Amino acid sequence: MVQKVAANREHLIVFTRYPEPGKAKTRLIPVLGAEGAAELHRQMAEHTLAQIRGLQAIRTLKVEVRFAGGDAARMQSWLGANLDYQVQPEGDLGDRMFQSFQSAYNNGSDATLIIGTDCPELDTLLMQKAFQTLHHHDLVLGPATDGGYYLIGLHHPIPELFQGIAWSTSQVLSQTVAIAERLNLAIAYLPTLSDVDHPQDLKIWQRKKSPHTPHPTPHTPHPTPHTPHPTPHTPMTNDE
Repeated sequence: MVQKVAANREHLIVFTRYPEPGKAKTRLIPVLGAEGAAELHRQMAEHTLAQIRGLQAIRTLKVEVRFAGGDAARMQSWLGANLDYQVQPEGDLGDRMFQSFQSAYNNGSDATLIIGTDCPELDTLLMQKAFQTLHHHDLVLGPATDGGYYLIGLHHPIPELFQGIAWSTSQVLSQTVAIAERLNLAIAYLPTLSDVDHPQDLKIWQRKKSPHTPHPTPHTPHPTPHTPHPTPHTPMTNDE
C-alpha cells in the first residue's frame, strides 16, 4: 500500500467547463463538429481528472473544480460527487484566477495550483513535481508552447501577476515572468508542454489517450475562401 505524502493545506484548482456542444472546444468545431468538439473536451477533462486521482493517492490535498456552463448537479453527475464544485467568478481570466487563489488562501491553503484540462501531457508525476517545487519557490509556472502557461502555482494571491496581461496571446508567459521578476519572486519552471486547441494539435491527444478511448468523429466543414491564422490560446480559459 502506498503511503500518502504529508501535504498540509495543499489545494488544486481545475478550470474547466461543462461539455455542451457548441460551447466547448469551439476552435475545433470546424473539423470535429459541435458534438465532436464537446466529446473531445469531455475526454480530455476526464483524462485530467484521472491524473488528479493518481495524485490524491500519494498526496493529501483539496481538489476544487471551477466550472463554466452547466450547474453543480450536472458537473457532479459527470465527474463525480467527491469533488468541490464552484462556478467560475466573473471577469477575465486574470480576475478569475486571482479570485480563485484568494478563495483558496482564505480557506487555509498555503500551496495552490491552478490548471486547465487542455493539456493532456500534464500527468500525475508532473503535478506532484509542481507541488514539491512550490515548497521552495514563490511561483511555479508550466510554460505552454503557444506562449501561455498550463499551470501556475502560488503560496498566496499576488494580484500584480494577473493585471495588465494580454490574455489569449503569445505574450502571457513573458508578461507574467516580467512582473514576477520585478517583484523579486523566486520562479520555477516545469517542462514546456502543448495544449490541444487547434486542428494541428489533435495529434497530441492521439498520443496520450487510452487505446480504448474513441476518437471524436471528424466533421467535414463547408469550404471557406479564407482560413485565418490560429489565434494563440491561453490555457485555462473557458470561453471555448
